[in-house]
Amino acid sequence: MTFLQHPLFVAGVLCFSVTFSVWLNRFSWGKTIGTPILVILFCALASNVGIIPSAMDGNVVYDGVFRYLAPLGIFIALLEVDLKSLRKAGGPILLMFGLGTVGTLIGVFISWFLVRPAAEIGELASAVAGMFAGTYIGGSINFNAIALSYGVNENGVLYAATTVVDNLIGTPWIVISLILPRYLQKAFPRKRLIATSEQEKVTHSEQISIASLAAILAMGLSAMMLSQWLASRLPQIPEIITLTTIALILAQFPAVQKLKGKQTIGFFFILIFLAVIGTLCDVGAISGIGSLAGTLILFVFLMVLIHGIFIFGVGGLLKMDWDVVSVASLANVGGNTTALAAAESLERPDLLIPGVLVGSLGNALGTYLGFLVAGML
Repeated sequence: MTFLQHPLFVAGVLCFSVTFSVWLNRFSWGKTIGTPILVILFCALASNVGIIPSAMDGNVVYDGVFRYLAPLGIFIALLEVDLKSLRKAGGPILLMFGLGTVGTLIGVFISWFLVRPAAEIGELASAVAGMFAGTYIGGSINFNAIALSYGVNENGVLYAATTVVDNLIGTPWIVISLILPRYLQKAFPRKRLIATSEQEKVTHSEQISIASLAAILAMGLSAMMLSQWLASRLPQIPEIITLTTIALILAQFPAVQKLKGKQTIGFFFILIFLAVIGTLCDVGAISGIGSLAGTLILFVFLMVLIHGIFIFGVGGLLKMDWDVVSVASLANVGGNTTALAAAESLERPDLLIPGVLVGSLGNALGTYLGFLVAGML
């Protein structure tokens, strides 16, 4: 293990990326870009120039972030949820998620006929199309399920290429989806689903006491343990659903509502998660794929572009809240964890639970629709 791969060094760089991005936020241009996007860009740059390894290469720190820190951050962020705001957000985000799914399906068929990937990929091309349809409807769970079923994972070069391209296109779309709402709101103002006073609650600085910190972490770690135990006994119940339910119940108790630091701690953990997402954008990995890279990049780029134009275009025609459109799109492209990170980054606590729900719906639908696409093609 080299010095640059040492877990302590990698963890230190991830934390520094958050510190540096928050510091840049003091400048007007930094505020325009936003801390979450700066974190992603900083770590994408750091991994591509070799300062830290890519998450695609594996590292115990990245594994820990995905397995423990991201769910813990999600749980803590959910403790801020106000059930009254969910009534306003639930229906619109479900509608936009459905439209995003349609946009993905339209994108995969148009890309199939324009790019004609079968000429480069061969007989597994339809399976690859199904993999990308599944992953851009509900996240990477569907991607791997379809790959295993069709044996794409047994073709090392092809499977590696699809994984690299998925991250190379998916990560920039996360950045774009976090940027678009701000500029679309200026160009085409939309009424937001929550009042300004509610939005202001999530932006003020918090004073964190030792008692509050201990209570928040104790609840989060206990909820994660219970969720993992239940998932081992009842695999049909996703771990994230149990974790979300526990957080939602606890969030309604006055004692939990009074705890200070939930927003700060939860947002920090989510920023670390986004930092790791940034390292997935590994440009150098493309060089080892050959001519297959160009075909896959064009195919997936057109898919995501059509998805984006469709969901934001129809969302605009329906005069939807731009933040809702963004979170719904990221529930499609990245799954419920990315949707939650987006809701937190956009300072929309009312979209946290809806993001979980539609992301889980995507996990359920994506595999079926991915297999449908592969079969049809």
